[in-house]
Amino acid sequence: MSITLLQILQTTPVRGIVGEVKKNYILDTNVLLHDPGSIFAFEDNDIILPVSVIEELDKQKTRSDEIGRHAREVSRQLDGLRSLGPLSGGVRLPQGGSIRIELNCRNTFENACDIDLNTTDNRILALAFHLQQCTDEPVILVTKDLNLRIKADVLGLKAEDFYSDKVDYPKLYAGVGELVVSEAELEGFFKQGAMEWPGNGLAPHQFCILKSAENPSQSALARYFQGRLRKLSLNGLVYGLKALNKEQKFALELLLDDGVKIVTLVGKAGTGKTILALAAGLEKVFEESAGYNRLLITRPIVPLGNDLGYLPGDKEEKIRPWMQPIYDNLEFLCNEHIQANGCMDYLFNTGKIELEVLTYIRGRSIPRQFIICDESQNLSPHAVKTILTRVGRGSKIIFTGDPEQIDHPYLDASSNGLSYLVDRIKGEEISGHVTLIKGERSGIAELGARLL
Repeated sequence: MSITLLQILQTTPVRGIVGEVKKNYILDTNVLLHDPGSIFAFEDNDIILPVSVIEELDKQKTRSDEIGRHAREVSRQLDGLRSLGPLSGGVRLPQGGSIRIELNCRNTFENACDIDLNTTDNRILALAFHLQQCTDEPVILVTKDLNLRIKADVLGLKAEDFYSDKVDYPKLYAGVGELVVSEAELEGFFKQGAMEWPGNGLAPHQFCILKSAENPSQSALARYFQGRLRKLSLNGLVYGLKALNKEQKFALELLLDDGVKIVTLVGKAGTGKTILALAAGLEKVFEESAGYNRLLITRPIVPLGNDLGYLPGDKEEKIRPWMQPIYDNLEFLCNEHIQANGCMDYLFNTGKIELEVLTYIRGRSIPRQFIICDESQNLSPHAVKTILTRVGRGSKIIFTGDPEQIDHPYLDASSNGLSYLVDRIKGEEISGHVTLIKGERSGIAELGARLL
């Protein structure tokens, strides 16, 4: 779903980049490709785009992935702004600032620095250097390129990352807390299965470890919702799978609760994020009459070599390499639950399991399905928004991923879509989150995730 100019103008400006003194922000290409709405996110400050950035956008516009879509979206927005006046002279924006496109200023820069200006990055630096000499207002280069920020610093230019969608990842909401209660309250909780709790800053569906003040060795697991702490309801196996630690129990509680429509699971490799989501999905679609017509499993394609289109075969054959981890987990669950040959073939032959890559999910409407978006740390916040707007009535969606294992060139642990989603929806009653900590895949996998 493309962003309209009206929608962007109505969004809340970014935090942390607006001040009392008017500033000139020079935007790098990667900022625009990361967030097409970034040109409208600086309130009453002036936005300057080097003409070399427009050239870079033109090179990216033919791509069929998210970067290509963002390049085309930015170009459409700039073309729409031309109706308000010439971009070379500056166009006023509703927030009070302006946007203009500047030619690269070579002379001032060449006289001061012996740097090759045949690269786009250095031409952007040249413009920033020239503007800093020509104005008393602060000039700030905004780029997601770490090396370009370093080069700017060497030249005495101020440079910073784009902060609109960054979260404080070390303090990211974990979905689990600890409460100290009296021994009598703990005994009452065991007997009644619930207890009143005023909230005290707890988020909906937050899990709590209740500990006795008199005897800390006594504890209980609870989930908070609407002023009450309740016992966990999960008992037994879920499609042959057993929770191996308390975080996995918490995750299955959310995954099996049809009232929690959005679930986010974060954890390092081997903590069980994907297999827990798959087990819950198979249980809901094949074992329960929960109203889900299909299990839809999707993941982003972030190629390290050739793109998806260069692989041979039909769509199923093309996506097989990217979906192999899903096949591995499904095969394991089949062996644990049914322990019969041909189980995998049966599951797919029913038509109730669909594997899809995000390349093909745009524009769809997905009602009454149990949706799993794996490896979602490789999604931008804009991509996560696009996926959520595809979810139809009666559907449930799960996002899993490890923000510390990102392959996307413009994302990090603080700016990826998964971390952003966890931070933004933690207070919503239809959402729940758990950060899984302990690796359960194997001793080798745990050692690798912990030490390497």
